[in-house]
Amino acid sequence: MTERLRIALAQISQRVGDIAGNADAMLSWRAKAADADLIVFPELQLVGYPPEDLVLKPALHRRVAQQLQRLVEASADGGPAMIVGAVLVENERLFNVLHLIDRGAIVATTRKHELPNYGTFDEKRWFTPGPLPQPIEWRGIRLGLPICEDIWFPAVCGQLKAQGAELFISPHGSPYEIEKDDLRTGQIGAKRVAETGVPLIFLNRVGGQDEVVFDGASFVLNGDGTLAHQLPDWEEALVMTEWERGAGGWRCAEGEIHPLDPYPADVYHAMIVGLRDYVNANRFPGVVLGLSGGIDSALSAAVAVDALGPERVWCVMLPSRFTSQESLDDAAECARLLGTRLDTIPIAPAVDAFETMLAPAFADRQPDLTEENIQSRIRGVTLMALSNKFGPMLLTTGNKSEMSVGYATIYGDMAGGYSVLKDAYKTTVFELCRWRNANKPALALGGDGPVMPQRVIDKPPSAELRADQKDSDSLPEYDVLDPILQGLVEEELSVAELVQRGFDHDTVARIERLLHVAEYKRRQAPPGVKLGKRNFGRDRRYPITHSFRTA
Repeated sequence: MTERLRIALAQISQRVGDIAGNADAMLSWRAKAADADLIVFPELQLVGYPPEDLVLKPALHRRVAQQLQRLVEASADGGPAMIVGAVLVENERLFNVLHLIDRGAIVATTRKHELPNYGTFDEKRWFTPGPLPQPIEWRGIRLGLPICEDIWFPAVCGQLKAQGAELFISPHGSPYEIEKDDLRTGQIGAKRVAETGVPLIFLNRVGGQDEVVFDGASFVLNGDGTLAHQLPDWEEALVMTEWERGAGGWRCAEGEIHPLDPYPADVYHAMIVGLRDYVNANRFPGVVLGLSGGIDSALSAAVAVDALGPERVWCVMLPSRFTSQESLDDAAECARLLGTRLDTIPIAPAVDAFETMLAPAFADRQPDLTEENIQSRIRGVTLMALSNKFGPMLLTTGNKSEMSVGYATIYGDMAGGYSVLKDAYKTTVFELCRWRNANKPALALGGDGPVMPQRVIDKPPSAELRADQKDSDSLPEYDVLDPILQGLVEEELSVAELVQRGFDHDTVARIERLLHVAEYKRRQAPPGVKLGKRNFGRDRRYPITHSFRTA
């Protein structure tokens, strides 16, 4: 009977749909873990997670079968066994599975039982739930292999324990959210271990996939609840864990405990990883963005430089007659601090042309929001022209507070391919700017020191689309607006419930109305990094046309 085990944990990235590339990566990581008895890979490592409707394609199923056979043949060399996440078609049903591959064969297969269907997850759309699983017998050990959501509820681990499982190995595709580290380790993982007394390996992937980012932060808990290993967040890692069977069962020797990012460093790193992997995976040479001298574009530029390096970030100032000298100076100083290229393209000629062109149609009408939107759309057209001509992706710079209430111009400042601030409220933007000016993130490709002048953070926010304009002319102050929005969006509270928290009824009712009216704009917004529980995208799916109000 086996008394000692060496289990390698491969906390790695994936490419959705790149079946052969993912198989290559697994074999490469396996070669690095040649001394292990077993190497474990994250959920759906062969396919990539989340695969969305790609996973419904028969051609993908055939490719998975081909590459799985390749992994099986490679395992005949006597090296480490592999736990590989894949999909399996069986009796015209599709399953999310783990295969245990060893010595030229698939030794066992287990099917995911709990299929999440909330937030970013649509697994009931794609997969059939497997039965409550049984432990897998391997080299004299009874392994329980709960897949991701299977450990978030007690049934699967309880079943595995009742059937004699001695060790839980749980591959995950668990997206980053603010405050999720404590949820995974201190609540979910610790609960399952406390209920069963069985040690747990929690292995997560890293990297960005469209709107979601995966932070890794894998860990190992012994049966008494003690933390034996804590893998780093945001980075790929291969960790060898040493296990020994004693009178109390299997126990992992203590290893390195990596500190995880506190807030807001975790948010900033999520933005870096999301943008970096989106740009690189889609083969853009870099990004271009409008640098206005305001706080949102300054933070967007800083994240872009930290994600891609200053040589891949192109900033463009697009002044109008309403642009202040202060904004021109602040944009120039931002670009200097970041080391990026900055070009200036005045939009006055285009504005004049539009005014002349529209003068007959607009006769006897006073200037209003229309003229402000024209300026924003001219900027969008100009930036898209640079993107089309030279290839960099246009990075949009709007934040979640603005997108919530429609304080953004469709086909104007909303134009672009990706947004790092999409799920960041304005108050979060201020926090991130202050933090980045005082800290350099571990993954940052940008320089040390401040990334924007302090004046960018201190001055009142303004779109500068009319004389002496401030955001507060149209919206409550952000320290009032953002808590209201968090209640309406993240918590799904009613107007009455927010009034009970001390907010003014008419203000909350107005914000709720603006939130619903702006739904059509958000449907046409680019993707952006998910940070919280309810991002505008996969998490929150409201009808555009509806009459429901809580006030």
